[in-house]
Formats: sequence, structure tokens, C-alpha cells
Amino acid sequence: MLCDATVALMIMVNNPGSWGHIFSPLEHATWHGCTPTDLVFPFFLFAVGNAMSFVMPRFEKLGTAYALKKVFKRAILIFVIGLLLNWSPFVMYNAKNELVIKTWTWLNSSGSLSGIRMLGVLQRIALCYLFASLIVYFFKTKGAFLISCIILLAYWLICILLGDANDPYSLSGYFGTKIDINLFGLAHVYKGEGVAFDPEGLMSTITAIVQVVFGFLVGQYIQQKGKTYEMLSNLFITGVVLIFAGYCWDMVFPINKKIWTSSYTVYTTGLATITIAILIYLIEFKEVKGTWSKFFDVFGKNPLFIFVMSGFLPRLLGLIRITEGFNPNGKPIYTSPFGWFYEHVCKNVAADLRVGSLLYAIVMIIFYWSIVYILDKKKIYIKV
Repeated sequence: MLCDATVALMIMVNNPGSWGHIFSPLEHATWHGCTPTDLVFPFFLFAVGNAMSFVMPRFEKLGTAYALKKVFKRAILIFVIGLLLNWSPFVMYNAKNELVIKTWTWLNSSGSLSGIRMLGVLQRIALCYLFASLIVYFFKTKGAFLISCIILLAYWLICILLGDANDPYSLSGYFGTKIDINLFGLAHVYKGEGVAFDPEGLMSTITAIVQVVFGFLVGQYIQQKGKTYEMLSNLFITGVVLIFAGYCWDMVFPINKKIWTSSYTVYTTGLATITIAILIYLIEFKEVKGTWSKFFDVFGKNPLFIFVMSGFLPRLLGLIRITEGFNPNGKPIYTSPFGWFYEHVCKNVAADLRVGSLLYAIVMIIFYWSIVYILDKKKIYIKV
């Protein structure tokens, strides 16, 4: 259930009508801090770890060769899909408004070199799944917990030692950016912050791996204890302790999603643990089930497919140009079918443009839900 809901929320926060008009809870923190939107990705990684706790016993039973083959194959596929998604739709309009093939690198309209972004959400999921699986498989429960603690502490130390001495946790002072640029090249690093910086960078992925391991440990504990109030109580206590620990750590190592600080990992793991405890209590103990749970269920049937589709389809439809007028220089202003829908339908529902932007995001959720609903009805499940 946690995975199902987070997939829906990931689609929602990634598809507003306008990035300039968003209600604050649906925005990422500017830098330090944590908004509800900043919980979506760590909750998903936590859910990946939960799911891993169900398949790991089978891996151990079938042997190392089988486990490694499965884990590496899945991780590589997810990584490649993420890379292809960044590359999609594989063609683009150049400065002359001509449709050309999108090569690995190209010169943009300003004359600077641009290129395909190497990292991203799916690439991070792939790397976290790969390394968390290897840690859990080879080092077992106690070893995985110990290694996770070492990673969190080591990352804090490395940030201090290799970052800018004046502010190692700032956008300009974070050490991981230089590593990404040196490995992938400036053209292939995300620049959504106005400068070269990737919020899914290689170094900040290290602590995200721990999120998956912690999810595994919680999932394993739930299975071992079974449907008992002792299990439920311990989950709540653990969640509260982790949230408190995260807040304490925040005083010296700020909670920050974009560089995935250790305090952020601990804090969001605590919130995820409490959330899954609440869901277990409602669904398993009180049997509170209904339309709300069935709605999210279908997202969990084809999670990777619908997430990729929600990223690919707007890019594909972006190739369809609808003329919306002309700028002062006489050049046409274009929009896409989705853009037209926002501008002419959603944007006009209220004076507060954030309402129209939210309405668009909700419509997108319903639209993509309808796709996975049809697939579920036809028993079509696309998995890697």
C-alpha cells in the first residue's frame, strides 16, 4: 500500500500545471528542510526495501548465482530505462524550429554544450536496489544494520572533509557535484537549480541506499513478529526514536533531500516506519478497506511502467505544437496538448493559479490511473 500511494504521489508532484504556481506542501524545500513532497522519494525507496524482505529468502534458497543474476539484471534494466527516459523522445526542435534527432550531446540556442542527463530518479532506484540487495544478501540483518550506520556517519564526515570549508552543505559547497561533473561531463549533469548540480547525484545516492536497507529491516521485522500489537507498538516507538534522532542530527547536519543528508535519511525513515504502522493498523487490525485503498492498488500493479509513462508521454506530446499566438518579434508561441489543456481549462477555474495547477495534477493522476486500471482489468503486468 505504501508503494502504491507513493507512485501516485510521485506522478502528482512531477506533473503540476505550472511549476511557477504550486501550493507550498507540493513543492520541494528550496534547500535545507523537508516538505511533504520531500517524503515521496524516500518513502518509495523504503517501500522497495519492504518488498525486498519478501523476495530475499527465495534468493537465499536458490543460491548466490541466481540472486546475483536477478539483482544485476533488474538494476541494469531500471538504470537503462531511466537513461532512455532522459533521452526521450529522441528528437527535438533545433534553433531553426526543425525537428532533428537528439544526439548524445548538442549545441543549444545559446551556443553552449548540452547533453543527455546521466542520472535521475530511476537511475537512483536502480543503484539503491542493487547495493542494498548486495549488502543484505551477503551481510545479513546485523551486518546490514551496522554497515548502514557506518555509511551514514562516513557520509557526514566526507561532506565536511571534502566540501567547502565555509559551508560544506550548501549548493556551491557540496563535494558531490565536482565528482558528477568529472565523471559524466558538465553537459550531462542536471542544471535545474540554475547551476550544474544533480539532486540524484552519485554521492548522495550512497545514503539513499541506507533508506532501502532500513525498509528491508522493517519489512523483515514485520514478517517475523506477525500480526501482533507488540510488532505494531515497536514500529511506532522505532519511528518516534528515528524522527527524534533525525531532528537532533539536523542541528549539525541539516535535513536536506537534494544532497540526501544522513539526518534526512534517519528522519524520513522514522516517518515511513510510523506511516506503515498506521497502514497496518487500519488495514490489518481494523480492516478499514474501501475505494481509497482499491484506487491506489492499481498503481502498485504496474508501478515502473506508469512512472515511466508519466515522464515519457508529456515529452512525446511536446513534439505536437499548437500555436498560441506570437511574441513581439513575430515568432509563434507554441504549446503542447497537455499545455493547452492547462492553459484553457485548468488555469481558468480560479483566480488563484495554484488551484488550476493542482487541478491539472489531479487530472493527470486520474488519467494515468485509468491506464493502469485498464491494464489490471486485462491482467497485463509489465515488470522488470
